[in-house]
Amino acid sequence: MSRSTQLMISIPLLLTAAFLVSLNGCTAVRSSGAPIGAAVLPASSKIQHVVIIFQENRTPDNLFQDPVLIARGADIQNYGVNSKGQKIYLSEIDLGTNGSDPDHYGLDHTHNGFLHLCRKNKGRCVMDGADLVGAGCDAAFPACLPPNPQFKYVKSADVQPYFEMAEQYTFADRMFQTNQGPSFPAHQFIISGTSAPSPTSNLFAAENPANVNRTGCIAAPGAVVPMIDPDGLESSEQYPCFDHATLTDYLEAKWVSWRYYTSAGAGSIWTGPNAIQHMCGPDLPPPDAMACTGDNWVNHVVLTGTLNPVPVLSDIANGQLPAVSWVIPNGQESDHPSGTDGSGPSWVAAIVNAIGNSQYWSNTVIFITWDDWGGWYDHVAPPLVNDGVSWGSGYVYGFRVPLIVVSPYAKAANISHVQHDFGSILKFIETDFGLPSLGYADAPADDLSDCFNFNQTPIQFRTIAAPLQADHFLNDKRPPTDPDDD
Repeated sequence: MSRSTQLMISIPLLLTAAFLVSLNGCTAVRSSGAPIGAAVLPASSKIQHVVIIFQENRTPDNLFQDPVLIARGADIQNYGVNSKGQKIYLSEIDLGTNGSDPDHYGLDHTHNGFLHLCRKNKGRCVMDGADLVGAGCDAAFPACLPPNPQFKYVKSADVQPYFEMAEQYTFADRMFQTNQGPSFPAHQFIISGTSAPSPTSNLFAAENPANVNRTGCIAAPGAVVPMIDPDGLESSEQYPCFDHATLTDYLEAKWVSWRYYTSAGAGSIWTGPNAIQHMCGPDLPPPDAMACTGDNWVNHVVLTGTLNPVPVLSDIANGQLPAVSWVIPNGQESDHPSGTDGSGPSWVAAIVNAIGNSQYWSNTVIFITWDDWGGWYDHVAPPLVNDGVSWGSGYVYGFRVPLIVVSPYAKAANISHVQHDFGSILKFIETDFGLPSLGYADAPADDLSDCFNFNQTPIQFRTIAAPLQADHFLNDKRPPTDPDDD
């Protein structure tokens, strides 16, 4: 079956049936936050735990100028072409706001920003419009922009933990963001494969809700998010509270434990469950709700707190890691341009090291990826679906984001050149746990099987070196920062 044929799969009956099952009791039966029993897995499965670490706003060309990966064949380029046809070499920048080349600016990574870099011609991206992508300085640094601010790569010294993980395990150089917009829709895609408002809608949330302190089903009255139609036009807007099946419904239906660990706030654009009404369980009918109070939220969405600053580390140490976990950073640890203090690689390494040195290593896979491109230059054109008919037409796929697959069964020192997207991670979980398809991004996606060799001798874990250790994050008394993602 061709990819274009797969994309035309009809979803409403499949999705609606599964959604009704989840709402008819499966999500309400758990009464405590502790994982319930062992996951129900096929007898042949060697993976009992899946951890998704979702960082922020980077491309492979920007974050992985790693000579070892490049020598192995990773498609990383150190130059680009601008809209004037000029060849521009990427220059160094610090990951965070400290150092000799601090990052005090952000880049446009809206759908409009996508269109600028893409510079579509005859149905494909030419990838020569990075210089047209807008850039803006932080208020405290009004003259911060360097020449060619979009054409940058992060200094290798700042991201050595990422390099070490990518060099040891599998690095994917054809991982695409599923959607062509920023964080709010991306964080919907990673839990459900869509940012549609309902099971049968042909619209997608395309951008971040504008000028709101909290989003999702607890957003203030009047909050709206732009919606994109099958022709690729942002032709309408609506309140950012949706309802449709998510992967967690299918996990619940099969008694597979899950948690969504978020260091962002309850109303953050990075906290995906807040925009799914049956996951949030708003305390009042939207748009008058102020808090998520439903069973899914209370029992499975774990917010960072002063008494437990890194709940995922505590659960690993206490033998309470659920079968499926999403792990979301706060702004300081996120890698988000102009918002991170540069601690993201250490933050990720702390979680990987905790799992690698625990009872969980032998049966776990950790997917480390980034939610969107962040406005940085990348040279690989994404595949576009623009027929006005197929699933996701006009809004898939976005630009490349990095993906590292860490597991004792990941192919060692491997570069994956197979096309992946966020739906691939969902497809892997569905395949591993014997779940039905959601029928969205997971339906046409691959299942990441090229990244694994389940017949190999399991890789023995080797601790990832990092400037900051887990104690730094466990003892960090600073209040978490929410994204400033405009």
